[in-house]
Amino acid sequence: MWRGLWDEGLDVAEITTVPKTLRTRLVHDFPAALEVVNDVTSDRGATRKWVFRLHDGATIETVLMSYVDRVTVCVSSQAGCAMGCTFCATGQAGFTRQLGIGEVIEQVMFAVRAAAPRRLSNVVFMGMGEPLANYPVTVGVVKRLHEYRGMSARHLTVSTVGVAPAIERLAGEGLPLTLAVSLHAANNETRNSLVPLNRRYPLERLYEACEKWLATTSRRLSFEWALIDGVNDTDRAIDELASYAGDLRAHVNLIPLNPTPGYLVRGSRTERVHEFRDGLEARGINVTVRNTRGRSIDAACGQLAAVTNARQTSVSLRTR
Repeated sequence: MWRGLWDEGLDVAEITTVPKTLRTRLVHDFPAALEVVNDVTSDRGATRKWVFRLHDGATIETVLMSYVDRVTVCVSSQAGCAMGCTFCATGQAGFTRQLGIGEVIEQVMFAVRAAAPRRLSNVVFMGMGEPLANYPVTVGVVKRLHEYRGMSARHLTVSTVGVAPAIERLAGEGLPLTLAVSLHAANNETRNSLVPLNRRYPLERLYEACEKWLATTSRRLSFEWALIDGVNDTDRAIDELASYAGDLRAHVNLIPLNPTPGYLVRGSRTERVHEFRDGLEARGINVTVRNTRGRSIDAACGQLAAVTNARQTSVSLRTR
């Protein structure tokens, strides 16, 4: 059973090295946590999003992205999100409940099966919810993926909007993971309007937590920055971000803003994205621009809210 579930990534019903009568009993006694209610693709099949219904009717979304050199799954840690970031569809939709360890791991293993024959190489906690607001579950999942699936530190990424005490606590766990901080602004006034949690843990407090992360783990930080036209793509924003990220030796990942119904502003023009990148590089900051995937199916960064607008693909559900 262990080999079938963890090493081979099989569904219980597919583990043929176990007697059929036992498999049938296990399927009955331990039904799957996720039911597919929508399955859509974009990018010529390279991006796939599932809407899953949980046992109590809550819904979450999971995104599988295939690249030439890797296959990544973006998992949800909560049904909805209580952080209320103004430009994020999940934050606009509100919070439903925390997910359990099994509900998060089953997203990963579902993606393992869907990615076959390719191997799922990366797991990112960047779906619905704030992973560090569901701390015990996030840590429990990371430990299991590292120990039972053998996934390395650079293949496990946890994203946070800046829950400073949890970052410091996570630093002391000794876990093999990469930390990505959704920064989006490097002055408190702008960040307060974009990320309400900043009023509780302002940039100065977040900086202290990031310093502790570096000192304790010696692992590089990543700052996520969704570029919004006229809001955080100015020359002043470049200077502020370069100053904030510089001493922390952080990598900056620029994200062209993805449209959401509740935040009617424009993402930065492509030319401005490149100018912003060049400005950071000129100031000695390591920076990349994220390749936006899944925008047409509301699967891109900040768009997950159990809403789809693409043609549903064929969905096969096993009888439980």
